[in-house]
Amino acid sequence: MPPLSETLTTPLSSLLRREPVTCPPDMPVRAALALMRRERVGSILVADAAGRPAGVFTLNDLRDRVAVDECDLDRPMSAVMTRNPFCLGGDATAMEAALAMARRLIHHVVVTSAEGGILGVVSEKDLFALQRLGVGNIAAALADAQNLDTLVTAAEDIRKLARMLMAQGLEAEQLTRLVSELNDQLAQRILYLAFADAGLEDISWCWLALGSEGRYEQTLLTDQDNGLIFAPPEGTTPDAMRERLLPVARQVNQWLAACGFSLCKGEIMAGNPKWCLSLEEWQATFSEWLFRGDAPVLLNATIFFDFRALAGDAGLAGSLRAWLIDKVKGNRRFLKLMTLNALGNRPPLGLVRDFVTDGEGGAAGTLDLKINGATLFVDAARIFALAAGLADTTTAARLRAAAATWKMDEAEVGGWVEAFHHIQQLRLRLHQQQLAHGQPLSNRVAPDDLSTLDRTFLKEALRQAKKLQGRLEGFFQF
Repeated sequence: MPPLSETLTTPLSSLLRREPVTCPPDMPVRAALALMRRERVGSILVADAAGRPAGVFTLNDLRDRVAVDECDLDRPMSAVMTRNPFCLGGDATAMEAALAMARRLIHHVVVTSAEGGILGVVSEKDLFALQRLGVGNIAAALADAQNLDTLVTAAEDIRKLARMLMAQGLEAEQLTRLVSELNDQLAQRILYLAFADAGLEDISWCWLALGSEGRYEQTLLTDQDNGLIFAPPEGTTPDAMRERLLPVARQVNQWLAACGFSLCKGEIMAGNPKWCLSLEEWQATFSEWLFRGDAPVLLNATIFFDFRALAGDAGLAGSLRAWLIDKVKGNRRFLKLMTLNALGNRPPLGLVRDFVTDGEGGAAGTLDLKINGATLFVDAARIFALAAGLADTTTAARLRAAAATWKMDEAEVGGWVEAFHHIQQLRLRLHQQQLAHGQPLSNRVAPDDLSTLDRTFLKEALRQAKKLQGRLEGFFQF
């Protein structure tokens, strides 16, 4: 099997190992089981008359619908199959299949042709052969979790899986997206358990992911950045609803901390009354920021404006996003202030030495790969997206969308995206090394400790950041 980094970037059609094993809907269960045994497969596809997937039958179906119910083995497969199996086209990537397995709690994806015909089946085993951990197993454990201990174990499994994938060379964009997806499911399960018996069924609420979580760009070093948006029922006040919501929000914050997501030192968490607000209160808060535009406000914008819905009524987050886009898109003054703030953080490139370093004590002679590296791209991408009225929150998606919106050269934008992901890859590798040596996680690295190749790549990535900032300055210095 090829390395996992290669597997997850290749089209599903390239991962198919054999012709699909299929049967018609009217085949008796007995005959289908004999066919599965003869072909030595753990699943069989049920194809309709046109050769399209009508259903799938797996060992789980055998257990749940045949053995447990003592099903008549002469019944047709249409009676015991799982209908409408999840399908992806042959040109979809294995990464898409892995994410689907995590989201849908499935272990098989049917691969189809452009015409809808069956090409084969890709299983989780195909994607993560010989590995103890898999996204499907972790997702299933999260879906069934009933207590904090189980969630803590699942959180540790997510980190183990991330370290395993890093060791195998999985690229930063894929790894951070996959980790964020599983972390989303962890947080969603915590929220489900916390709200289940809280007596808040009369309140429409939405948990907001902010910062790196809102951008799907979490690494192994991350704290909590979250908020809560709600719609008070008619005849009630935001203060009354906030009083009911805050105890549950604080429980969620504590459970997330127990699962490895440290409490935010700046208290940007839903359990803080400042960030547990009605839709109108969020709009009023953002309006004040857009009017003021001072340093604290601009810092908040870099965290809060990357929000996305994580659980609850996503329509509330959608309304806030639409409102924010409308208010920021034409606000030239605020965009300029954001640009000036972003340009205040310049790439640490030296005239004499390759890099400008800082730090004190044991961190002397280092640079911060997050603040002095990734943030350069994140901040510029956010401004382009807000000015263009784009709803995307991921840095790469924002930069790619900028190519079309701002009529930039796609190759130039591609260089920025590649440079951003290279810095993210360095951060992940740094975290992996720190974990291996029992060191606390940090984004600081000494350039002199990097290999010649990594130093060259980092220097070029920072040069790309400088070019991006030049473009940003040209667009928004009105």
